[in-house]
Amino acid sequence: MTAATGHHFARPGNRFWPVLHLSGFTPRRLAPAEQGELLTYGLGITNVVARATARADELTAEEYREGGRLLADKVTRLRPDWLAVVGVTAYRAAFADRGAAVGPQDRVFGTTRVWVLPNPSGLNAHWTAATMAEEYARLRART
Repeated sequence: MTAATGHHFARPGNRFWPVLHLSGFTPRRLAPAEQGELLTYGLGITNVVARATARADELTAEEYREGGRLLADKVTRLRPDWLAVVGVTAYRAAFADRGAAVGPQDRVFGTTRVWVLPNPSGLNAHWTAATMAEEYARLRART
């Protein structure tokens, strides 16, 4: 769905947009087609790996490593205050940090601090929308 529409987190059942609102990052729930409005709220969105897949396990280790390198370069160049990586598995693979957990990380890119957020995919049964929103709100409180 995301690849077909060109919008991030567009698959029905993905909890990203509701959680972003519930956590206080946006004043209302945005639809995937409204992702351009994120800039209005001081937020940006990108991918660790550009190739869209239905499941994260369809990506190769090399794709994650290369995506992590490219993302690190982009963040160093653009210098946002925070880089939020959605999905601890993606973060571990992209930045070779097998011990990473959800939450703030010790790693920085230049002056950019890093926070790992839970993956909002409907396939992630470890987190509810409410508990995800709490974790996203922890980051929101630091921004």
